[in-house]
Amino acid sequence: MALRKESWGVDNLAFDVEEHVNDLPREKERERRRSSFTSEDDQYKPTYCVTDVPPWYLCIFLAIQHYLTAFGGIISIPLILSEGLCLQHDSLTQGRLINTIFFVSGLCTVLQVTFGVRLPILQGGTFALLTPATAMLSMPEWKCPAWTQNATLVNTSSPDFTEVWQIRLRTLQGSIMVSSVLQVLVGFSGLIGFLMRFIGPLTIAPTVSLIGLSLYDTAGVKAGSHWGISALTMALVILFSQYLHQIPIPIPAYNKTKKLHTSKFYMFQIMPILLGIAVSWLVCHLLTIYNVFPSDPAHYGYLARTDVKGDVIGQASWFSVPYPGQWGVPAVSLAGVLGTMAGIICSMIESVGDYHSCAALSGAPPPPKHAISRGIGVEGIGSLLAGAFGTGNGTTSFSENIAALGITRVGSRTVIFLSGVLMILMGMLGKIGAIFSTIPTPVMGGVFLIMFGVITAAGISNLQLTDMNSSRNIFIFGFSMFSALVVPNWILKNQHYLDTGVKEVDQVLQILLTTNMFVGGFLGFFLDNTIPGTKRERGLVGWEKVDSGKALGNQEIYDLPFGITSCLSSQSWVRYIPFCPWRGHKSPQKCQENDLSPEKQENGHLPNVTEVQDECAL
Repeated sequence: MALRKESWGVDNLAFDVEEHVNDLPREKERERRRSSFTSEDDQYKPTYCVTDVPPWYLCIFLAIQHYLTAFGGIISIPLILSEGLCLQHDSLTQGRLINTIFFVSGLCTVLQVTFGVRLPILQGGTFALLTPATAMLSMPEWKCPAWTQNATLVNTSSPDFTEVWQIRLRTLQGSIMVSSVLQVLVGFSGLIGFLMRFIGPLTIAPTVSLIGLSLYDTAGVKAGSHWGISALTMALVILFSQYLHQIPIPIPAYNKTKKLHTSKFYMFQIMPILLGIAVSWLVCHLLTIYNVFPSDPAHYGYLARTDVKGDVIGQASWFSVPYPGQWGVPAVSLAGVLGTMAGIICSMIESVGDYHSCAALSGAPPPPKHAISRGIGVEGIGSLLAGAFGTGNGTTSFSENIAALGITRVGSRTVIFLSGVLMILMGMLGKIGAIFSTIPTPVMGGVFLIMFGVITAAGISNLQLTDMNSSRNIFIFGFSMFSALVVPNWILKNQHYLDTGVKEVDQVLQILLTTNMFVGGFLGFFLDNTIPGTKRERGLVGWEKVDSGKALGNQEIYDLPFGITSCLSSQSWVRYIPFCPWRGHKSPQKCQENDLSPEKQENGHLPNVTEVQDECAL
């Protein structure tokens, strides 16, 4: 793995090693870097950008942090599905489902970072497909038999019980696999790139913002299991990420040049979430040992104990490899296919917004059309794999981890790649994953309150490209957001009014109209493209600059790996492949220290985000 980093105004890496005092050139360079770091304009830029590679030990810590950030959201999906699959009293099968979804999420993350959109974006289960799945499993023909609700009557090893839950899971698998073909076609055919001509900030902003807003109930339920522990977790993460992020921790270091010396490690800036979880987890463990928390599940605060799922560790297997068709041959349900297709559409809209948010938080230019096409296509392949392996869900860009990029200021895709490898290993090591499953619920609730808030703000930040002094834009955004909160809430309280006489149509309409991000995104898309407005007013001018190809270095972040782009750059037919980057007969240039024009250098022009050319061969 080769790397060469160019300075572009921020050189505050995780470590700041003291130089020799009488080494004047290095001392001057250090002073320049220090002044650059402390400048107000640069202090909020990412410490590590997309192509930067942190030291290996930092990569490991940060990969664990992303794993823990995604853990709560990913593990909740199979636990929620287990009720509809009649698995409430089969914790061992629940553990296998958890291992499977982590294994597939890690596999899809590696594919996305390497061949997909190539941004530091982690793949995980999607709540957009959880809604149609629960709707399908709640249909009369799929309701669980009464005897499966009684723990004393359930024999988890009996063939009858196995067939009860497997036939439901196989039907869910087949529906997801068929629906995922739509996402693959939309992505790799370039149709999503064509749609990007009409999808602007006023579509992306409500879609992404409503992802965070729609999860307020989930965050509230988890945090409300013990508000004291949740408040402690929030206070620690805020303290580490916002107040102490510029305070270095001196640690001993050694190299051949300086021998034993002291380095400055910006621990609070790099690992605020991991530190917050670890400290709160330790506090919960101590309070559990001394029986401060109640031992009765009916009492408030019980979920703050660390021994709530103590039996899971003993029951989990040490090593098992998930494989396609492990639950049998998938089946197909028309109602399930139609419902999951609605979830796939929502997932694609969400992902387009996630790509732009991820690029902004990681210091990358907005993704070009070919990168978005690859990203959506790879996500479709991921959902196809998830259906084949039998997770009961698909895969999508995980918004919680995008929020973590903004808090930690580390946007390296190497970290996300390693996090994907870690999830693959966790999917095969059942007991390791079971240990992390003992993180108390209120600890994750405190993290979710911060994460979902940052997601909401990241979505709104897309509006900076638009003219928000325009009454047109204010109306579109405000109406889209408010309607997306009102309509789903009314539908959920008045489901009996939604009756067309066709069950499949009713299910699809209910799924669409109760999904906040779909309602807000659709209204934003429709109004933005029908109400007259200039491109500059709509915020489309800034995005079109990325696709114009005027600055070749802008798009190198999104090139295919292993020199594939270089090999294809001279082939004229590549221009007709929607998901392949093409630059005519110009071969991709390597970043040079003097890639600025002489005129800009004479004027003291410093390179900005769009002029950075970091090179990393993955």
